[in-house]
Order: sequence, then structure tokens, then C-alpha cells
Amino acid sequence: MTKHELLASSETLEAHIAKASHATRIAMQPQLQTILNRLEADGIAVPVRLKRLNANLIDEVIEARFDNMPI
Repeated sequence: MTKHELLASSETLEAHIAKASHATRIAMQPQLQTILNRLEADGIAVPVRLKRLNANLIDEVIEARFDNMPI
């Protein structure tokens, strides 16, 4: 993929995540991580908003794991 295609994919995924339910957002985090890793591997600067979105999704994934723990 070219730089433009990777950035377009990340922006499309970002838009889908913004509209998604909580469970779907969590499920999309690995896709976002993959795209961000590819951007970084290709030497493309990852926009801060995407890094922040990924960090927020990781937090949601962690919190969801604790919500399902038996007491």
C-alpha cells in the first residue's frame, strides 16, 4: 500500500470506530493497531489523533476484560 492508501485506510477505520458500538470499537482495535504499525514501519508519521484513539481503545479493551471477571 502507498502512503496515501494507508492514511486513507486509517481515516476510514477511524470514522467506522466513531460510529461503532462499544463492543465493535473494541473488536476494531487490532485493525487500527495493524494500520498504525504499517505506517510506522514505512516511516510515515502517525497522526497524534490516531495514536490517541488507539490508546483509548486499548484502555477500553483492558477495562472490558476486568468487567467480565468474576468476583
